[in-house]
Amino acid sequence: MGWADDMAFGTSGLDRAAHLRGHPDRIAGLLPQASMLPVWRGKPLMQDGAGLGWLHGGHPVLEMAGPPVFLGLDDGVPRFAADISDWAPGPGSDAPQSGFFDTSEQHHPDLPVTQRFCELRGAMLRLSAREGELAASARAVLQWHGSHRFCSACGAPSESAQAGWQRRCAACGTSHFPRTDPVVIMLILRGNDLLLGRSPGWPAGMYSCLAGFVEPGETIEAAVRREVAEETGVAVSTVRYVASQPWPFPTSLMIGCRGQAVSGAITIDPAELEDARWVSREEMVTVMDGRHAEIKPTRRGAIAHALIAEWLADRVD
Repeated sequence: MGWADDMAFGTSGLDRAAHLRGHPDRIAGLLPQASMLPVWRGKPLMQDGAGLGWLHGGHPVLEMAGPPVFLGLDDGVPRFAADISDWAPGPGSDAPQSGFFDTSEQHHPDLPVTQRFCELRGAMLRLSAREGELAASARAVLQWHGSHRFCSACGAPSESAQAGWQRRCAACGTSHFPRTDPVVIMLILRGNDLLLGRSPGWPAGMYSCLAGFVEPGETIEAAVRREVAEETGVAVSTVRYVASQPWPFPTSLMIGCRGQAVSGAITIDPAELEDARWVSREEMVTVMDGRHAEIKPTRRGAIAHALIAEWLADRVD
């Protein structure tokens, strides 16, 4: 099994056809034959027993949608995404849940009962590589539109442009682009042991690799060393890039690294971590098998799971 097989949202060779974004007439010409993915408050439409739920452009579910975002050409089929977050689910639909993970599902009355809006983290393993890339792009870009409706330069309302890949301010002429936040996530190793941590508020038994945002003016290597030192007091020497994963919750790029610890004593920052511990390779095997008494395995499809699995298989130097 390779990295691409063990992580969701990786590249699938989608033709994003960026050369079409600046041609509104050509984008409009694609709409009659396009497949549209509706997204409600970050949740894509899913089909029971299959993958994403695609609709045609004139479907009544899309009547309240904002400007569509052109995702690209999927083997020649134009794919778009549309935000329908203004729709209010009526009786018979689950209310969205607060907390770490929303397991509720919402059904639109104009759709068959086999189609519902689902939290992407819970559905990501049901998606093909291509669907994962499309869903991640849709969720991230639509979320950016929802949180960047006003120009950060002058405060005036901005409008969608470039087929959804820009926002443009008519008042001052500033163009804004979708943002991606770089996050380092790291296998911190010391001999036969791996450093794991858990954040306050995580479900019982949930531990993972340490992670944190890269700060302005900081290299990836420096971010790894700083985050580990801040959260656990552990010093790290050598850092090496391993793999990356788009993580649209909301708009991160997870940069997977391997770091060599040069100290072992742990002093946690309680504002960042509830607990941190060294876990041996042998103990980690029981964790990943679901047999550990205190630690649950990391979520399949996430880069943390892939990093640990590749380390256990001796495929991470």
